[in-house]
Amino acid sequence: MKMVLNMNVRRVVPSGYCKGVITAIKKVRQARLDYPDKNIYVLGMIVHNSFVVDAFTEMGVITLDDPALTKMQLLETVNDGVIVFTAHGISNEIRTRALEKGLIVVDASCEYVLYSQQLISKYISDGYDVIYIGKKGHPEAEAACSISPSVHLVADNKDISNLSINSNKIAVTTQTTMSVLDTSLLINKLLEKYPDMIVNDEICSATRMRQEAVMALDDTDCLVVVGDPHSNNTAQLARIGRRSGIKKVLAVEVPQDLENIDLSCYENIAVTAGASTPRYLTDKVIEYLETRDSSCFEINMDMILSH
Repeated sequence: MKMVLNMNVRRVVPSGYCKGVITAIKKVRQARLDYPDKNIYVLGMIVHNSFVVDAFTEMGVITLDDPALTKMQLLETVNDGVIVFTAHGISNEIRTRALEKGLIVVDASCEYVLYSQQLISKYISDGYDVIYIGKKGHPEAEAACSISPSVHLVADNKDISNLSINSNKIAVTTQTTMSVLDTSLLINKLLEKYPDMIVNDEICSATRMRQEAVMALDDTDCLVVVGDPHSNNTAQLARIGRRSGIKKVLAVEVPQDLENIDLSCYENIAVTAGASTPRYLTDKVIEYLETRDSSCFEINMDMILSH
């Protein structure tokens, strides 16, 4: 029996798929059409959402993702066919090696990520050390830091304390999916240590707009953030919500994640989603909040890849 709670549920705008994610998904689908008789491999999660990965698996696309192996080691397991580089960018060494192996290369790197890498390369060629604010272990950060030993990863204040750069030519840039609040604090801390450094804030517009939309929620007592645990931009939305003073912030992947949570004390519930979250999943979470009925929820792989 369905039960409707006395609550207001609204979708935060903007939320969900960004341009870079849509482009990456289109490129994999097109590769499947262009090379129907070849194996297609994706070097890592094409975007950070397991449902998107599963949808491509059903289409015969093979995702190479093993935390125990480096990207180069994963690449060496492929001897023919198509290799797709994910939206998070890739190192020049891996790109060169893929071509040396005679693989067909499809680059699904986000345009903002590519610009960030080009900016770092320009600074390095001009003799700068680059401080890169990013998440340790994230593929975008790994690709950026692989550009040169003169790129220094900073994830927190401890990393800043440990920095020792003996140069008067220092520039700072950022991973595109970082928190605008955390990044601002880290940049200010870095300026105390290196007051003459050049500051570049490369958080992409899609990430920034989604975070600003959450910060603007002034009548919300519960925020539901839909997305994959692997997604950094999804995690940042939840952090932004907590830091903005929203009473309850819930991170979920599917409607069933809400089934055992008592939401009856919340009057205004807002729902947002990371930039790699299919709209279909967000729609289903909103539907569940409005009806409290998840019995009809099934994973529709065609809808997962739609935008």
